[in-house]
Amino acid sequence: MILPAIPDFIHNFNISYSTSSWLLSAYIIAAAVVTPIGGKLSDIYGKKKILLIVMAVYIAGVLAGRFATNIEFMLAARAAQGVGMAAFPIAFGIIREVFPEKKFAMAQTIFGSMFPAGAVIGLVGGAAIIQNFGWRATFLAVLPVAIALWLIIVKFVRVQSPITMAANNPSNDQTIDIKGTLALAATIILFLTGITFIESNGADSWYQIAALFAASGASLAAFIAIEKRTHSPLLDFKLMKNKNFLPPTIILMLTFLSIFMVYLTVPVMVRSPEPLGFGGNALAVASVQLPFMVVFMIGTIMSGFVLNRVKNTKLALIGTAISTTGFFILLMFHSTESMVSVGLTILAAGLSLSITGGFNVILVSVPMQMTGIALGMTLLLNLVGMSVGPVFAGILQQMYQGTVEGVEGQFPTQDAYNLIFITAAVVSLASFALALAVSRRKAVPAIAHEGTPKADEKR
Repeated sequence: MILPAIPDFIHNFNISYSTSSWLLSAYIIAAAVVTPIGGKLSDIYGKKKILLIVMAVYIAGVLAGRFATNIEFMLAARAAQGVGMAAFPIAFGIIREVFPEKKFAMAQTIFGSMFPAGAVIGLVGGAAIIQNFGWRATFLAVLPVAIALWLIIVKFVRVQSPITMAANNPSNDQTIDIKGTLALAATIILFLTGITFIESNGADSWYQIAALFAASGASLAAFIAIEKRTHSPLLDFKLMKNKNFLPPTIILMLTFLSIFMVYLTVPVMVRSPEPLGFGGNALAVASVQLPFMVVFMIGTIMSGFVLNRVKNTKLALIGTAISTTGFFILLMFHSTESMVSVGLTILAAGLSLSITGGFNVILVSVPMQMTGIALGMTLLLNLVGMSVGPVFAGILQQMYQGTVEGVEGQFPTQDAYNLIFITAAVVSLASFALALAVSRRKAVPAIAHEGTPKADEKR
């Protein structure tokens, strides 16, 4: 909901474009840190209990966002809201527990469609609220919905108790890799901070920049060492040797990295004054991005049915090809709002196919008892991609700026947008090349809907 308000945050908090990228990155990094811990805690103490705790932290973050008066407070609130992302693997685990295998693809499709559906509502509703009442009102609008959802979970969600689950699976490891989680978080934060310092401080602070990158490298080395020793790693290196698991995971990570570069850029482009931007308002941002959200929602739903007829690896290949085409169209044609909207719409079609295909390859390529670990690893690496994309976009927006006569402040130029779009296109092209290699391997059977033969049974 706050996406159309990014230019307002830049103005109200007097921050740079590169700093504004942390409004997304803080949310995503917090999600990356808490998600694996939340998933493991839900196995130990019960999915419903941990889901309620995660939702409570999210509600507190939404309330704090309403009263933020500076960027530091807002980033802390965004981090608390990011904790809510831990609800994803917990809710997915509940779905996996409740639905039989033959109905799982349909359940996966419906569950996945809730994200774009929520994005559509948030984008349109958020833009209208921002335009008429200001960005602070968006948090107040979300608050009663979040509280109502919390109460619905309390009353209606029924899952197995952790005692029953432990009896059914006595070998389940109930340790939590806190050290590995903190090391990974330090690696990401230090790396992204170092990149931000390059733009904001330049060569005068080279020793600080070098120290940040050195510390990030040390944290990464510590993370790898911890993961090799722990009994319950965030990243299972043995699982990563699975040829059907690692490539689609990387494809998804590159996909999210590229799309989140554009995700941050479009609101700035629309709301910057002419001729550097389109001179629109928050509602104009919503109108440009709404087709993307609608097509993404419809595509996510339909792709679940396509899995019955198309190999999951081929679906991922088609999706990455369409997404790459969309990025190059954005690169060549972004001089008007309608052109940007068309490019985003093509992106959405490809994104829905590649995400559904990639996730299905991962879920059916590992043993049933390892699906939780595989999903957690995939989501973790996806969140890393999501956190890196906005920072790179923000840095390019800050590096290439110009002024508009009669308008106070500086705004990104066409050079910034061109570099952002070409970088996203190249990253997407890399994901397409990897998807092409994966599609040429032995087919991975997709989970079919009830009463429908699996993909490999039809060939």
